[in-house]
Amino acid sequence: MGVLLLGCTPSPQEPTPEPTPTLPTAVMSDVTVVPRFSSPAYGIQAFLWWKPHMEQWSAGVVPRELEQINEMGFGWIKQQFAWRDIEGIEKGKYDWWRTDQIVSAVEAANLKLLVRIDRQPFWSQEPDSSLKENRPPADLNDFRDFCQAMASRYRGRIAAYQIWNEPNLSREWGEKPPSAIEYTALLAACSQGIREADPAAIVISAGLSPTGTDTAEAMPDAKFLQQMYDAGASAYFDVLGVHGPGYKAPPEVSPDEAEITPEYGNGRWFAFRHVEDMRAIMVANGDAQKQVAILEMGWTLDQVNPEYAWFAVDEQTQADYLVRAYQYAADHWQPWIGLMTTVYLADSAWTAEGYEQWWWSIVLPDGTPRQAFYALRDMAKIE
Repeated sequence: MGVLLLGCTPSPQEPTPEPTPTLPTAVMSDVTVVPRFSSPAYGIQAFLWWKPHMEQWSAGVVPRELEQINEMGFGWIKQQFAWRDIEGIEKGKYDWWRTDQIVSAVEAANLKLLVRIDRQPFWSQEPDSSLKENRPPADLNDFRDFCQAMASRYRGRIAAYQIWNEPNLSREWGEKPPSAIEYTALLAACSQGIREADPAAIVISAGLSPTGTDTAEAMPDAKFLQQMYDAGASAYFDVLGVHGPGYKAPPEVSPDEAEITPEYGNGRWFAFRHVEDMRAIMVANGDAQKQVAILEMGWTLDQVNPEYAWFAVDEQTQADYLVRAYQYAADHWQPWIGLMTTVYLADSAWTAEGYEQWWWSIVLPDGTPRQAFYALRDMAKIE
């Protein structure tokens, strides 16, 4: 995910992007959907990667977190496996130590695992290029080979893969202008590798950052998605990935209402239900049979960082809105809604001062639950 949930976070003054096609909910629901997930499926993002190294496994931190997910009645955990942390030294030299531990622990907890793949090894960049945190490799075959190696090693054990994160933001695309054509080529390479190694694994396209900014630094997610379809991306993903932060608006607020309401930001993308705009683009492009996975969703408590403070809510509201978001999806988005991933189970290294993610989390770094944890635990769920 990087350091920001929303990437280059929009402000209420952003320009309005091109109109997004919209369809009535009934039309979007009255299709034959191929279910890859329950509708909805319940997931949460965690941060298990460095914890074996920090000896937190033996100290009980990881088992506690997996137990908390089970206590909530959530069946899915999302975890990033950074490419450079596994094949960082040179091509073909893999270190599967942490991934083996994480996959085994998730299995032992009877949870299903969604892995996010991005963060290139620096050897994969162009020789003369400066090092970038998240940049597509010079040779997409290198990425394909890595995706195939991972899917082969964990065939039948990693249930789903998310291919990259927020490529509609320059900072997640090697500080280059976002390109749906380039991302589609990257998606195709990884998807082909995974499907050859593990045909049953679910391939999910990158979660796109909801934004109305249309510059060299960002592209509106709706525009980017349409360009993905124009580039032939449909052939390379099983489930569409989106992000669904609620900003200031309650989860039931429509994109139409958010677009005309200053308090909510005056943009369609400021509504949780902007997911419906993305679904409408799928339907318009003949992809109605696929499900949608919300790869990041939540409401922040952040009154500290100005770019987030304008849409912060209090702890009780965060809990209430998360429950209502799941309920709204269950009531209105079946059967096309699939996995819905709350952010986050906090990393034990986070502090309130240093990490904006701390304010989105439903559990504190020491494991103490916030109100949202209990609310999500106690809410009615669809089996």
